[in-house]
Amino acid sequence: MEPGSVLIIVALLMLFTFLGLGAWATVKVIGAAKRGVDRTITQARRTVEDTTLKAKSLGQVGVPGALAQLRLDLRTSMRATQQALYRGAQQDPSLKESIGLFERLSAHGYELDDELKRLEQESDRKRTAELLPDLRERTAKIIESADSLRWAARDRARRFAQDDLSSLSAQIEVESGALRDWSRESVDELAEAAAAWDAAQERSSGPTAAPGAGPARPAALDPSKPAQRHPWQKTARPEPTT
Repeated sequence: MEPGSVLIIVALLMLFTFLGLGAWATVKVIGAAKRGVDRTITQARRTVEDTTLKAKSLGQVGVPGALAQLRLDLRTSMRATQQALYRGAQQDPSLKESIGLFERLSAHGYELDDELKRLEQESDRKRTAELLPDLRERTAKIIESADSLRWAARDRARRFAQDDLSSLSAQIEVESGALRDWSRESVDELAEAAAAWDAAQERSSGPTAAPGAGPARPAALDPSKPAQRHPWQKTARPEPTT
């Protein structure tokens, strides 16, 4: 195969590779954008539904107002618990088991919310009113369970924060004591170093003794000095020369 053909094949392979990567990146970007749009739409729809439920619970009486209030209480409790558990699980992995229980509870919550929503459109208000005691009981059980999980997670996080603060305070107290001891020891070390330096200076300024020699003693006779004459000694006479 000629070198030119090989170069063409390699260039085509690189081109197809770049095109494939570009297409994959485009799909990923489109998917992320779609998920972002879906989340925005879901949040907007949820906000509209909550606002509508608040308006119904306050502006309507009887069965419609009661149903709207039950849905509003249920959704508020479930949403708050979901946020508390999922945020807490980012720092406390042990909450994953609680999240599993909450997801099972959420299945009952979704079912009840759908039933309440259908009953809002029910024309037989009398029949719906007969169902209200059971609906209130089911709603109360779900809300109580959700609140229990939420407050337990918050109490756990608060306890961890208190324990961490207590441990940090104890460490700071130990460090503060160490700093004070270090300051006092530094002064003592400086005084000892000064005393050692003075002693070394005194030793270096004294007479240097020969190696192996004993302590220096005064000489018994010093020939460099004239002999001392005593008053009872006679003057020496010169000897005759002849």
